[in-house]
Amino acid sequence: MNSNAPSPQDPGSPDQNFAPSFGGAPYGQPDQGIPGVPPVPPAGKRGKKKFIAAGCGCLALLAIGLASCSAVVLSASGGSDDDEPAPTVSVEAEPAVEQVEETSEEVVEEDDPAEDAAAEDAAAEEQPADDAPAKDEQAEEEAPAEGDVPAEHTSALNSAQSYSDLMHMSKAGLFDQLTSEYADKFSDEAAQYAVDNVDADWNANALASAESYSETLYMSKQGVYDQLTSEYGEQFLPEEAQYAIDTIEADWNENALQSARNYRDSMDMSPEAIRDQLTSDYGEQFTQEQADYAIEHLDD
Repeated sequence: MNSNAPSPQDPGSPDQNFAPSFGGAPYGQPDQGIPGVPPVPPAGKRGKKKFIAAGCGCLALLAIGLASCSAVVLSASGGSDDDEPAPTVSVEAEPAVEQVEETSEEVVEEDDPAEDAAAEDAAAEEQPADDAPAKDEQAEEEAPAEGDVPAEHTSALNSAQSYSDLMHMSKAGLFDQLTSEYADKFSDEAAQYAVDNVDADWNANALASAESYSETLYMSKQGVYDQLTSEYGEQFLPEEAQYAIDTIEADWNENALQSARNYRDSMDMSPEAIRDQLTSDYGEQFTQEQADYAIEHLDD
């Protein structure tokens, strides 16, 4: 390029086409400004970059603010499901709490042994006083005084005394008679009171019953024993029945003879059939000698 060529900005160049100026530079040419005033440099790409950087900074601040708000909201709502720091902290803190409670309990136990002992002594002193009335009430209920005996109990006792004196019944026989729905119909409690308090000699009653069976039914010795001890009979105890048959004054031969005559007169039985009936285990249970005596004197 020729360095001596006149510059388009040189006003002295004779080759430049001058256009009228209306206060600004022509399109495509820099503004030369007002004479005497320094020219203002035009806004270039650097100014635009600063504006874009400022905008990006604002956006970054806005994003940071939104993130902070989201963190606050998440903190208030308990955080996400994957965040487990809080349970870990609480689990680690429990032993300290338990240790403090145990320490407090130990302190209380160490500080109050005297008070606990005093309380236990007071409770022990009051216990007998509280139990005594209950025991007394129970004893009164189990063994009522004579003036407090119910009328039913007194009536049952009177009936039991009559049965014992007149019918020579056993203790078990009395109880069954007093409570039977076909007899006296007393309650079990009244009947038990009666048989426990009746004035009776059970051995004497067994003997009297044995004598009645011997004198009226002409029973054998074994037959009398079975009748005295049978649950369908008199229900005496075995020792009471044994006392009766050992003590009774009976002629067993005469009983066998009277039984044989009853079979002959009422049932028209033969002598041999009568003999078998007298000795049978399901019959009169006389001995063989007693049965022979009866058959020999049957026609006397």
